[in-house]
Amino acid sequence: MPTIESAVPKIRLSSGHGERLVDVKADGDYILYWMTAFRRPRWNLALERAVDWARGLEKPLVVFEALRVDYRWACDRFHTVVAEGMRDNREAFADIDGVCYYPYLEPEPGAASGLLAAFAERACVVVGDDFPSFFLPAQARAARRAIGCRYELVDSNGLYPLRATDNVFSRAFDFRRQLHKDLLPHLSELPKPAPLQGTRLPSAQGVVDAIQKKWRPVQDADLEAPAKLIASLPIDHSVKPVEKEPGGYIAAGKALDRFMGKRFEVYGERRNQPEEDAASELSGYLHWGHLSAHEVFAAVAEHENWNPSKAAKKPTGAREGWWNMSPTAEAFLDELVTWREVGFNMTSKRRDYDRYESLPDWAQATLAEHAGDQRDPLYTLEELEGARTYDELWNASQRQLVREGRIHNYLRMLWGKKILEWSESPRAALDVMIELNNKYALDGRNPNSYSGIFWVLGRYDRAWGPERPIYGKIRYMTSENTARKVRVKDYVRRYAADAERSLFD
Repeated sequence: MPTIESAVPKIRLSSGHGERLVDVKADGDYILYWMTAFRRPRWNLALERAVDWARGLEKPLVVFEALRVDYRWACDRFHTVVAEGMRDNREAFADIDGVCYYPYLEPEPGAASGLLAAFAERACVVVGDDFPSFFLPAQARAARRAIGCRYELVDSNGLYPLRATDNVFSRAFDFRRQLHKDLLPHLSELPKPAPLQGTRLPSAQGVVDAIQKKWRPVQDADLEAPAKLIASLPIDHSVKPVEKEPGGYIAAGKALDRFMGKRFEVYGERRNQPEEDAASELSGYLHWGHLSAHEVFAAVAEHENWNPSKAAKKPTGAREGWWNMSPTAEAFLDELVTWREVGFNMTSKRRDYDRYESLPDWAQATLAEHAGDQRDPLYTLEELEGARTYDELWNASQRQLVREGRIHNYLRMLWGKKILEWSESPRAALDVMIELNNKYALDGRNPNSYSGIFWVLGRYDRAWGPERPIYGKIRYMTSENTARKVRVKDYVRRYAADAERSLFD
């Protein structure tokens, strides 16, 4: 079986064919990179691996980026994010010798049937993204039937490789301690910032001509102004794009630069204040693959003048002190690395990560003991979606979710706790949280997003006292206590009902 020289760590590679061995098709016409999760031309180990194959076999590279039309919660908001990213990627790949970029937005359910197989039929090797959440793992497995050559999946999700441990961690402390023991060697294996820089491959001219006769790629004009095309698709048009947070790796880079400026300096002390502009606002870009966690980490390390030799030698599991960076940097990295990647740990190891039964035993037990407690008021999904509750702080957070695709991180915890309190059962509360979050949030359907939802019901937490109605031993939160801890008056005013009344009229 042909091999190549590649700096991509073996621990981040897996066979898309599972246990079945399939060789490289030496007489193929190109290397195919099937871009589904890491939608960027930078800091991307999957793209880097595909480039290594193209160089090693002296073949052109085809980058195939697509989006189905029939996945759950497909809407204008998410399609716009992807289309804007395709626009950036088209420009990034346009002037690189030997690279053909093929963006495809499925026009109707089933229209893409046979397209991947058509690409794979003429490929020497297919390289895909190894993302552990939503429909992408099942899609990657199903693709085996269409791919008759070597098929590799590459993990470019986070700093800690998905396969670096077999353990599933039930507490952030334990996962943090594992990172303290095991992360540093992986920090010397960062992706190349620009894997295509200096690349010259055999001409890609004409390699996809036959394919595009049957499956029309997105045209340049549609990528420049995608609204008309997206309006013609059979998706949910009620969830509008977020204009202040455009998609694509260029916008993601600007957001990172913005955060590493004045916001980073005050992040540690002000990130929990809804009235402050201290949040990173990077989670949507990380979810859509327009921004790499490696790039974010590199920016923080450069800002702190940090290198791995400065890390503490003893793996304490503590939130602060291990990196030996500033308190602000340590606080941010705990979110970027520990809390983000503990979700990837769960979703990559357990297929039931989005089911009620995946909650810790103690949480299921205490919630069951209080399942019959009186709940007053009870709100329907439609009432919650429309922010029609008695609690104006909660209503404001729901309106922010609908309008902006996100909720301030501190208030997102309260948002979930109140849904538990207002739903007929814990299972019903979980269904509501998943539905609202995945329908509207730019970072919904992500391992990190599921971590936040399930934390509301006890995942990654511990039992708390005193025991309370409905909550049992689950951590308790109220809007009144939240308003005493953080400033919310301007936040509530900003997301008042009359600011966008037409959403649910």
